[in-house]
Amino acid sequence: MIRPADANETAAAWRVHLEGSGPSAIVLSRQNLPVLEGTAALAGAGVAAGAYVLERESGARPDVVLIGTGSEVALCVEARAALAAAGTDARVVSMPSWDLFAARSDAERAEVLPEGVPRLSVEAGTTFGWARWADDSIGIDTFGASAPGGVALERFGFTVDAVVRRATALVGGGA
Repeated sequence: MIRPADANETAAAWRVHLEGSGPSAIVLSRQNLPVLEGTAALAGAGVAAGAYVLERESGARPDVVLIGTGSEVALCVEARAALAAAGTDARVVSMPSWDLFAARSDAERAEVLPEGVPRLSVEAGTTFGWARWADDSIGIDTFGASAPGGVALERFGFTVDAVVRRATALVGGGA
């Protein structure tokens, strides 16, 4: 399964599908998504790897890693800017495919998700399974909520402020 973040990742997902040896599913958003800076150069190899660093920290090591998938990668990019303004150095990882990422070596995975750095996943889906890759998750673990898209996303914590709060709590040792 591949959940692309933008048009560049979608094209890369299609290539993975065409060149793959087994079944694949590309899960696209209904929303209009921005084309993210950096994906034109990074998505080809990054999607094939399952996850990649879209935005690097400014220092030698990040304070926190924000892992997004699909439409939530753009939210992670926005939250990274807000965290930087508050003095927290964050890395943004786009993780369109758990399966492809899991097939990588331990060393390759550690290049993307460094050991000992708190990780927050952000996905407008269940948090089930994210414990393998993240220390905390923003997701939706209920069924049946109904509201206009923006209202529902805000209620479930898919805002820059909510991501910043959760990331800051992780850096401070809480979740």
